[in-house]
Amino acid sequence: MPRLSLLPAALLVACAHAVPGPAPAPDSTLKAIKERKAMVVGYLKDAYPLSYEGPNGPDGYSIDLCRRIGDEAGRAVGIEKLELRFVPVTLENRIDAVASGKVDIECSTSTATLSRMEKVDFTNLIFVDGGGLVVKKSTFIRNVAELADESVAVVPGTTTEKALRAALSQGNIRARVVEVPDHASGIAAVKDGKVSAYASDRIILVGQLIEQRDAGLGLVPMQFSIEPYGFMLRRGDADFRLVANRALSRAYRSGEIANIFQRWFGAIGKPDETLVLMYLLNATPE
Repeated sequence: MPRLSLLPAALLVACAHAVPGPAPAPDSTLKAIKERKAMVVGYLKDAYPLSYEGPNGPDGYSIDLCRRIGDEAGRAVGIEKLELRFVPVTLENRIDAVASGKVDIECSTSTATLSRMEKVDFTNLIFVDGGGLVVKKSTFIRNVAELADESVAVVPGTTTEKALRAALSQGNIRARVVEVPDHASGIAAVKDGKVSAYASDRIILVGQLIEQRDAGLGLVPMQFSIEPYGFMLRRGDADFRLVANRALSRAYRSGEIANIFQRWFGAIGKPDETLVLMYLLNATPE
């Protein structure tokens, strides 16, 4: 009997050694920012007018908002002029760059989705867009249904690809989907007649058309998905997420966002009702 009475205690000791405790929490982003005196920002080099490589370095609508987040992060860690270190990422590696800690925040055109939230967190929304198509103006294609028996290019692994394939499947539309590495390649494929259309987010397509300055290409007047953009950051870091959301909320509440929008999108008009509502809903009060 005495030996049996010791068995539960022995099992508890064995389990304590066999089952590992919770993994130690990683250092916070704000702590890393303070130690290096810099915030590391991931950006896309070819997503004009949101995130691109300009003549003076990274620029765009998303970059402008991220600079405000940098200012707020500097105040949070007590550094008046916090350095921003920009690291180019791609559509393929941007999520891993955030999850691995290579960048503190990714400021470009990332759609917030539940599946992506399994790997990264998102800030409050910064833009709302939808999937669209660029085609030659001489073509008959004016919507997804008219892609039947045609070819359409898209960057693989993007939410646009998923939405495009879903739209084709739901409409029982037989179209050949051609994968391209980036936006420029997709536009070039349309210009060269290799595909009938290139699919991406509409605001990115508008930017590409502005840069290309090719009167022979046009944007189809429809969209086949909703793409709510947010900035990606590491999961589980509530303090840094709060800093980012505070900066965004202040820009929305103060009306400063109107100036930022005008700078980058003024040539195509005012923000539509959906975008205005998004700003209002994400202008979190203090």
